[in-house]
Amino acid sequence: MRFRPDTQRLYFDFFYQGVRCREYAALPDTPANRRQMEKLLERIEAEIEAGTFEYARTFPGSKKARQFMKLGMLAPAASPVSHRKVVDLPKFREFSDQWFAEHSLEWRYTHKVAVESIFKTHLMPAFGDLYLDQIDRAKVMDFRRKLVDPEQKNGRRRAVLAPATINRIIGMLRMVMTEAQLRFGIENPCAEIRRLKLKRTDIQPFTLEEINRLLAAVRPDYRPYLTFRFFTGVRSAEANGLKWKYVDFARGEVMIRETYQDGRTEYTKTDGSQRDLQVSAPVLDALKAMRPEGYDANPRAFADTYVFLTRAGKPVDTANFVYRVWKPLLERLDIPYRRPYEMRHTCATLWLAAGEAPEWIARQLGHTTTEMLFRTYSRYVPNLMRRDGTAFDRMIAGAIHGGVTTSASPGVER
Repeated sequence: MRFRPDTQRLYFDFFYQGVRCREYAALPDTPANRRQMEKLLERIEAEIEAGTFEYARTFPGSKKARQFMKLGMLAPAASPVSHRKVVDLPKFREFSDQWFAEHSLEWRYTHKVAVESIFKTHLMPAFGDLYLDQIDRAKVMDFRRKLVDPEQKNGRRRAVLAPATINRIIGMLRMVMTEAQLRFGIENPCAEIRRLKLKRTDIQPFTLEEINRLLAAVRPDYRPYLTFRFFTGVRSAEANGLKWKYVDFARGEVMIRETYQDGRTEYTKTDGSQRDLQVSAPVLDALKAMRPEGYDANPRAFADTYVFLTRAGKPVDTANFVYRVWKPLLERLDIPYRRPYEMRHTCATLWLAAGEAPEWIARQLGHTTTEMLFRTYSRYVPNLMRRDGTAFDRMIAGAIHGGVTTSASPGVER
């Protein structure tokens, strides 16, 4: 894979049947485009090695492919009855199915389900029966317009989708069409389409008084669960997927290694989510109090047992918890409804209020940098920590009244 300075574009440079081949992808030099081209190049090399490489199919319309055919080094392409038969462009439905099969191996189950839903609900009805080169910018823009302001259907108006959801849908279409651009050299109709701006949503952490009321009123079997969520800041799936083998009582640590969601145990959201939590005394006490009978005598026997179980002996399911425990609890206490995720935000703001180091807080939350920490919780830092400029005012006032001077500047006597 090489870069051409005069066109500012990337291209492939490889040998096939002893001939040097250059095929231009018409892609700008970006990290994302380089990754896409590297994947395709790996496939090309593997197919050449296996003897299954089809030049005309991989690079339809290529001059080099036609030269190979004239020399009898390639089998002729499909009969040139029409332009589309020559370049052998598939329909969006066929190509996206192939794209999904190739990429879904890298995804978590929950992400795979979400992507399947986007294709089934939105992309296939709009583009499924179109050939790849029939999808142009005008069609994509009109498709996005309908997502923003959906038309009436069967006398009923579909719900307006949130900008973040629309960005995900267009993002999926963009990835498929980028792959099509790499393989077939067609234009990517999504290349210059910008993401919709997202409205900033304010977090709604609970107060300590609300936390105490919730812990006092919740069902006893869920009190340790809420204590753990409020004072560790873990995500729902991380708490639900915790097993006893990941609890280290001697070190006062909990290791986040797996998640449980939709009836499946999986790897964490990202590599950065794999972390060791230093838990507080209330959390450690709650975990000790709920150790199963016989645990002290033989902890290994319970290594693969989930920590938080329902009365039926199954791991906590988020949806079941929300509708059977969480919502009724907030309603009974007359506390405005917030998602369970606000327990994570609550923990972060409490750590900030206590003056913990931002780097430590970020690691506890599973963030690789402090960027998200300050972007999400910046408005709570001055209110909770009183670091709002008053300390600077006191310092300056003390220095002035105390007679402290600085080096002279023009027009100022020392």
